[in-house]
Amino acid sequence: MKASQFLITTLKEAPADAEVVSHRLMTRAGMIRKLGAGIYNYMPMGLRVIRKVERIVREEMNRAGAVELTMPVVQPAEFWQESGRFEKMGPELMRVKDRHDRDFVVQPTSEEVVTDIARQELRSYKQLPKNLYQIQTKFRDERRPRFGLMRGREFIMKDAYSFDRDEASAKRSYEVMAQAYRRIFDRFGLKYRAVAADSGAIGGDLSEEFQVIAATGEDAIVYCPGSDYAANLEKAEALAPQGPRPAPANPLTRTPTPGKSTCADVAQFLGVPLATTVKSIVLATDTLDDAGAVKASKVWLLLLRGDHDMNEVKVGKVPGLDQGWRFATPPEIESHFGCRPGYLGPIGLKRPVELVVDREVAVMADWVCGGNEADVHLTGVNWGRDLPEPTRVADIRNIVEGDASPDGQGVLAIERGIEIGHVFYLGTKYSRSMAATFLDEDGKPKHFEMGCYGIGITRLPAAAIEQNHDERGIIWPDAIAPFTVVVCPIGMDRSPEVKAAADNLYSQLLEQGVDVILDDRGERPGAMFADWELIGVPHRITLGDRGVKAGQAEYQHRRDSAATAVPLAEVAAHVKARLTA
Repeated sequence: MKASQFLITTLKEAPADAEVVSHRLMTRAGMIRKLGAGIYNYMPMGLRVIRKVERIVREEMNRAGAVELTMPVVQPAEFWQESGRFEKMGPELMRVKDRHDRDFVVQPTSEEVVTDIARQELRSYKQLPKNLYQIQTKFRDERRPRFGLMRGREFIMKDAYSFDRDEASAKRSYEVMAQAYRRIFDRFGLKYRAVAADSGAIGGDLSEEFQVIAATGEDAIVYCPGSDYAANLEKAEALAPQGPRPAPANPLTRTPTPGKSTCADVAQFLGVPLATTVKSIVLATDTLDDAGAVKASKVWLLLLRGDHDMNEVKVGKVPGLDQGWRFATPPEIESHFGCRPGYLGPIGLKRPVELVVDREVAVMADWVCGGNEADVHLTGVNWGRDLPEPTRVADIRNIVEGDASPDGQGVLAIERGIEIGHVFYLGTKYSRSMAATFLDEDGKPKHFEMGCYGIGITRLPAAAIEQNHDERGIIWPDAIAPFTVVVCPIGMDRSPEVKAAADNLYSQLLEQGVDVILDDRGERPGAMFADWELIGVPHRITLGDRGVKAGQAEYQHRRDSAATAVPLAEVAAHVKARLTA
C-alpha cells in the first residue's frame, strides 16, 4: 500500500471526552471516529488492526475444531423469552419492535439462537461434540459508555458455543477452548493472565477470564507471585485466619464517639488500629406474591472488619441472599436497630435480624462496633461472652494485598487488568430452558451440555495500546499492527535516486510477503516520522539522498531510541530477519 492511496487522518489533539490512553491515541491516529455515545466508525487504519485480530482468532478457532457461522444481529424476542433472559437481561438488552409490533432484540450475545440451531440440526449423539462460532457485531446498551472501544455500546465479538453429550466431554471441550485462547493471546504478543472468574448471570461453575495486564485496567486481578494461582477480585477466596481466637482481655464498654460515624474516624478517635473495628452492613431480602408485589421482607446484618470491603458477588452466594438482595432502607434500619447508620452493631437490637459474619470477624476478640445509639460505640466486644457465637460464617470480603494465597504458596498481590476473553462451562442452563435435546446412545432424549467462549475483537486493540505506548504514540505488536513496516523516503519528490530506491525496496518487501506501506506523500521528515510513531508501525526504514548515494539506509524499531545504519542492499533481509526473530 502507498500512503497517497490510503486514508491517513492523524490529529494533534485528542477529543475532550477521551479519558484513557487507548481512546486518545486511537482517535489521534485516525483509527476510530465517534458517531454517537459508545458508537464508532472503524476508520481504514483501525480496521486493518481489527482484521488482523480476526484472522488470528479465526485461524486458532479453526485449528481447535470450531466451525464458523453467522447469526443475525437482530433476533426475534421469542427465543430470549424462552430462555427467560428477555426480562432478566435488564436495560442493557436493546429491545425493538418491527412494523407489525413484534418484539426483537439487538444481540449482545447469541446463546438462544445457537441453542435453537442445535435443537434443530444436532439430533444424535453421533454428531457431537460440536463447536459453532461467529465473529459478529454486538450491541449492549451501556448506561455509561466510555473509554472508546474499551466500553462501547456497539462492538465486534467472537462468540463460540460448544455442544456435548455429557459433563465430562463438555469439560474437555472447555479445556480445548481455554488452550486455544492461550495460543491466540500468545500470538498477539501481549502480557496477560488467565484468572479464575465468577460466572455471574451466564451460569456454570467453571469460568476463566483472560486479562491483559495494564495499569489503566478496570478489573482487579488477584495472583500469587510464587505460584500459578490467579483469580479476579470477585472470585478470589479470603482464607479464614489460622489459630484459635484470642481470649477476651477487656470488658465490654459503652464509649462515647461524638460525630464519629465511620470505622476510620472511630479508630483514630480511640487510638486503636482500624483492623480492630467491625463495620455493619444492613441488607434486605423480599418475598413476592404471585402478582410480583412485596409481601414480606427480611433484614440481614453483615459484619466485616473495618478495613475490609464487602464483596457483592460472594454475598450473593450466601444461602438466603442467593435469590437477590438489596440494601436496607433507612426506615428498615431504624425499626431494627433504633438508630441511624454510622453507629450500628449486633448488640441491643430492637428487632431480630439474620446475622452473617465474615470469617475474619468470627475469630476476632476485643473488637469495636456501633452501640445502636447515636455518637456511641462499644469497645471490648467478644463472641460467646457479649453475644452468641456466630452460626453463619462466610467469606464475604474482598481480598487485600498480603492475604494468604488459597493454594498455600505464599501471599497474594493485586494488579489491574482489562478483560479481553472469557470462557464458561454452561451445563444445561440453556438447553433445558429451551428444550434442546439430542438422542443419546440408548435412544433417549438428553439435554446438551454447553459451553460458551467470547473474545472482544474490538476491545483487544484498545487493551494492546494500554499496554504498549509511549509519549509519542502507539507501539503495536507485529501481529496486529495496521502495517508492519513503513518506508519513509526523505525528499522522494526531489531525488530520483531516493524515489528509485524507495520503489525498489517497497517491491522487495511486498514480494517477501511483508505488510509494508510506502509513505510517498512528500511530507517533511518531522511530520512524517511523527505520524508513523503516533500510528505505531513497529518497523521503520528511512531513505535519504545522502544515505542512498552512500548505499545506506536507516532501520529503527518503534521501541529503539535511535536508528541503525544498514547497507541498502541488505535492508530488506535485515527487516525480514527482525520480523521472524
